[in-house]
Amino acid sequence: MSKPLDGITVVSLEQAISAPLATRHLADLGARVIKVEQPGTGDSTRHYDSVVHGMSAHFVWLNYGKESVELDLRTDDDLGLLHKMLAAADVVVSNLGPGALNRLGIAPDELARVYPRLIIVDISGYGKGGPLDHKRAYDMLVQSEGGSCTITGTPGHPAKPGIPIADCGTAMYVYSSVLAALYEREKTGRGAIIEISMLDVVAEFMGPVINQYIHAGIDAEPVGMGSPMIVPYGAYPTADGQTAVLGTTSDREWQRMCTMIDRPDLAADEKYAHNADRVEHRAALDEAVAQWSATRTLDDIRAAADEAGIGNARLNRVGDLVDHPQLRERDRWRDVQTPGGPAPALKHPGLARGWEATAGSVPALGADTAAVRAEFE
Repeated sequence: MSKPLDGITVVSLEQAISAPLATRHLADLGARVIKVEQPGTGDSTRHYDSVVHGMSAHFVWLNYGKESVELDLRTDDDLGLLHKMLAAADVVVSNLGPGALNRLGIAPDELARVYPRLIIVDISGYGKGGPLDHKRAYDMLVQSEGGSCTITGTPGHPAKPGIPIADCGTAMYVYSSVLAALYEREKTGRGAIIEISMLDVVAEFMGPVINQYIHAGIDAEPVGMGSPMIVPYGAYPTADGQTAVLGTTSDREWQRMCTMIDRPDLAADEKYAHNADRVEHRAALDEAVAQWSATRTLDDIRAAADEAGIGNARLNRVGDLVDHPQLRERDRWRDVQTPGGPAPALKHPGLARGWEATAGSVPALGADTAAVRAEFE
């Protein structure tokens, strides 16, 4: 069965998460992805741990379906081989350190001049220009600069979100922008230069709290398992030792929640009528919901919330997600091959009906170097 990106070749000068996650999704859709790695060491994520048949959890997540080629781009021979690969490629993606492409003589503008049909993606931490453009950028650093850590955690105790949202968000912008550029090239015959800053991505995700600050002077505070902008919206202990997560997103839902928790007095009180008012009385309303949930089991709470039309969930740990019946019964798992044996992996979240969901293997470092040299030299 054909895939939508069959025939597309991607050369990736990638490391860590942002570029590898983007190119893995392109590989999922059928693109050939040639991963260029430093001889002897390779991508740094190869060495984070060895929990998956001797390979790291990060590397297996990010790199199945790719070819691995060891090239020392500081040598003329290997740099020349890279140029031969780029001449045949459709897309090149890089998230190397600041200035690395310039030092190698393959800056985006130069690549666009030499290869006008090539789609060139240059990922950086902070973008070109400005006082931070020279700095290395990792997920936690960019999230810190972007303010997301200060709206996560609890007051006085900021926290980095457990998911690397700067890396993952950047990967999704790369992925979607490459697809748009391929579509545009079909119409114009021209490639594109796509420069994506991780700080710009985090700033975009901060949109609501930015608007609150600009227009109302509100500097949002973190509220743990909740939202600084919506109340009630949080996690509440249950009678059977679990945690129910409940949320209202409108005044109508608030009225229904009051009925559910048998508090008509709250529904009738004008000082709680609108969400902005309820945010001002967060502690009192959270306490009312918590008192109700503490006398009921999780199953009873979820049944009541479903009947009332109130959004609800169970607070799960990682093991609960791995065993989640919603993933299992919807056939969301597949096996990918690694040098040490098969490993479970989730299917691409965005497959259209009829698109194949199989995946290639996770490559050992330099597994495809000889074959690629023979192909392009």
